[in-house]
Amino acid sequence: MAESEYAFTAELWEWESQASWYFVSLPEAIADDVDAFHGHRAAGFGSVRVKVTVGATRWATSIFPDKGRATYVLPVKKSVRIAENLTPGKPVEVSLEIA
Repeated sequence: MAESEYAFTAELWEWESQASWYFVSLPEAIADDVDAFHGHRAAGFGSVRVKVTVGATRWATSIFPDKGRATYVLPVKKSVRIAENLTPGKPVEVSLEIA
């Protein structure tokens, strides 16, 4: 039976282009599991819908495959970063459920 709930700690990082985006990379073992059991449900850009909890904040979003990092990345929006006092380089405890 495929897992649909995961918990992990990973560092928040910033990707800069014309706008700054903030992400947490899923651990490789979890990313492999998501790809194997849920990748067939992927939508545009290979995205997989998820429900996420960080601290007291819960929201729905998608994770996206990042071929360069060989994992999925989870975008962390500004309201979550502010509410949970998250800054780049800081570890983030994440609970993630495949939606």
